[in-house]
Amino acid sequence: MIRFLRCFAVGAVIAAGVSAQSNAGPPSGTPPDPQTMIQMRVNQLATLLSLTDAQKSQALTIYTNAYTAGQTLMTTLRTAQQSLLAAVKSNNVASIDQLAATIGSLDGQRIAIDSKADAAFYALLTADQQARYDALPYGPGGPRGPGIGPPRFPGAAR
Repeated sequence: MIRFLRCFAVGAVIAAGVSAQSNAGPPSGTPPDPQTMIQMRVNQLATLLSLTDAQKSQALTIYTNAYTAGQTLMTTLRTAQQSLLAAVKSNNVASIDQLAATIGSLDGQRIAIDSKADAAFYALLTADQQARYDALPYGPGGPRGPGIGPPRFPGAAR
């Protein structure tokens, strides 16, 4: 899943670059908002898998809900990561152990959110779409292992 999400990030950057080039004005320099990234991902999946309008709508809902579910989690994770950095700088070994465990738990929760969204998306595919999905380089049956899903939560460390 991590490899796929990295590939998605690269694809989003390329798509944003192509979109910026097609506009007459100068590029804004700001990344797309999360909802736009979700829409771009669903559009990519729709093209690759011939999703129906109903499937596209369901995928948007699944990935938007996953993003929303992860927002508080990601705020807590960023705070814990900043605290860990401060603990490292102050050589606070006890805090390092505690914060590392907290970050591990939060990261596990983030992975669970992503994986549940992936499972819900995969379940709405037809058998033919699942077979085509599995054949994708970053699909569950691809050479690099599992990995479908929504855009990563902003600020998440991998």
